[in-house]
Amino acid sequence: MKAKRTYPIYTVTPKAEAAILRGHPWVYGQEVLAVEGEAENGGLVDVLSKKGRYLGTGFLSEQSKIRVRLLSRNANDRFDEAFWRRKLQWAWDYRKTVMEPQDLDCCRIIFGEADAFPGLTVDKFHDLLSVQVLSVGMERIKGTLLPMLAEILRQDGQAIRGIYERNDVSLRDKEGLPQYKGWFPLPGEEFPASPLVEITENGICYLVDVENGQKTGFFLDQKYNRRCVARLAARKTVLDCFTHTGSFALNAALGGAEHVTAVDVSESAVEMARANAARNGLEARMDFLAADVFDLLPRLEKEPPRYDFVILDPPAFTKSRKTVANAMSGYKEINYRAMRLLPRGGYLATCSCSHFAEEGRFLAMLRDAAHDAGVQLRQIEARQQSCDHPILWGVEETNYLKFYLFQVI
Repeated sequence: MKAKRTYPIYTVTPKAEAAILRGHPWVYGQEVLAVEGEAENGGLVDVLSKKGRYLGTGFLSEQSKIRVRLLSRNANDRFDEAFWRRKLQWAWDYRKTVMEPQDLDCCRIIFGEADAFPGLTVDKFHDLLSVQVLSVGMERIKGTLLPMLAEILRQDGQAIRGIYERNDVSLRDKEGLPQYKGWFPLPGEEFPASPLVEITENGICYLVDVENGQKTGFFLDQKYNRRCVARLAARKTVLDCFTHTGSFALNAALGGAEHVTAVDVSESAVEMARANAARNGLEARMDFLAADVFDLLPRLEKEPPRYDFVILDPPAFTKSRKTVANAMSGYKEINYRAMRLLPRGGYLATCSCSHFAEEGRFLAMLRDAAHDAGVQLRQIEARQQSCDHPILWGVEETNYLKFYLFQVI
């Protein structure tokens, strides 16, 4: 270490050291061997190996199993406003580099650890920013970060009407943080009149409610996967399962599908999808059904064939390793049924958004489902989340979305 260090020191196990050297930014509580100095909850601490090697500096979280979240491995970094401005600018410049200008209207600007902002998510929905703060360290500095981010975007010609905090999530409980949602006060500015905003993705308009919508308001990670579905859907009859806001169904309809049926167990989701279809003038080639997909697919299998393209975009069936086996059974059931439902030569889009359903297990499940259904899969594409949700190698949690396109033969 070249610079004089003034932060409390957390000495960690060889296991933690190895994980950090592989690129993972977390230190768990049981991996802390010794502490020197007094640290504040959410404050900065240095992490050292047993031999005194500097491994990085990060935020302390006294209540979480993840005791330290690293921000930097550079011993010369100074964690002042210039440091944070530089990191925010890097995150925005990355999106401008990897995405087309029109795709910046709605995109993820900060993706937690993948952007070295552990516990922070920021989504841009046209002129609103929707934010989740999931670590006590980020909670302490959000008053610096969020106005700075708005300033950076505005200086680059982006109109920012306001910032909404969606901190109504149970993960905050593990950090000892209260749950709430509401407008973030930008200095000298009034709160926007409405949390509703219209966005355009792949040429389709959606009304997003950042106050009440899922997660931060709308799922942005399938942007380019939806575009692939649109390309394949021309002249097809499409069944979109777990449609939610109707995004895959709408892309298929806009892509030239003869007809699209959008299904979700939630009546409110179906109504939202129907409204989005009307907003885009696509309702004439679409119908909507409130039904449990697990019940619907076996029923459709007994009826004359209607669909030659099935889309499976279920919610995460597992959010922990303890329930992975049950989740894989659920994934297999819907994929098996979809393969049975499709005619030879039909098309299947299938995915999982849980990082606990690891790619190897997901692929094994698909092979088993195809075997049991008596079909063979011809892979068209294997895809992941969109590039505004970057995958940071060494941090498996950032690699979560599996998306496959097949022809069933």
